[in-house]
Amino acid sequence: MNHFEQEAYQNGYRVIAGIDEAGRGPLAGPVVAAAVILPRGYCHSEITDSKRLSAKKRERLYGVIKKEALAVGVGVVESHRIDEINILRATLLAMAEAVEDLFLPPDYLLVDGLHRVPLDISQKTIVKGDTLSVSIASASIIAKVSRDQIMEIYHRQFPQYNFLKNKGYGTKEHRAAILAHGPCKIHRRSFKTTPPKQPLLQTADLFD
Repeated sequence: MNHFEQEAYQNGYRVIAGIDEAGRGPLAGPVVAAAVILPRGYCHSEITDSKRLSAKKRERLYGVIKKEALAVGVGVVESHRIDEINILRATLLAMAEAVEDLFLPPDYLLVDGLHRVPLDISQKTIVKGDTLSVSIASASIIAKVSRDQIMEIYHRQFPQYNFLKNKGYGTKEHRAAILAHGPCKIHRRSFKTTPPKQPLLQTADLFD
């Protein structure tokens, strides 16, 4: 899991950050990105793509990473901004903010996915990087737990949508709640989905 990190060190880079995001697909809430700089040679047998981990294990590893990483940065782009610039640009903006949030400036980025972060820093994009790089996997855990914490706060403000359980994703229960209560301020107006039992109605229509 540290092949890409070692390759970067061999190419002369000294401070390497893994970058990943959480929350591209939900109907509500922000997209959150994280940047993590680990000690050289760092390995941890349990750190992998956050989606492969239980919530309990993610939270435990979140604490491990926060303690053992050299630096951790987080970037958050809220739903209204996602609607303004689209989810891809919002994701890359969150990634850039996460890098800028690091107190230790990196000279190389390992980025999950296909798209480069819009920063003037050397970087490598890696498809499914959260399963191939310990730095990216660590960032995926930080991003996911950080976003879940934000959605728990929103749940207390808008309990009718049960964000505590669905975290803003388009579950049947969540879509039904949008139909019953209408959207709230953290719903993404630009996202469309078909609510249950309403095959001709788009969720976007509910925002008109």
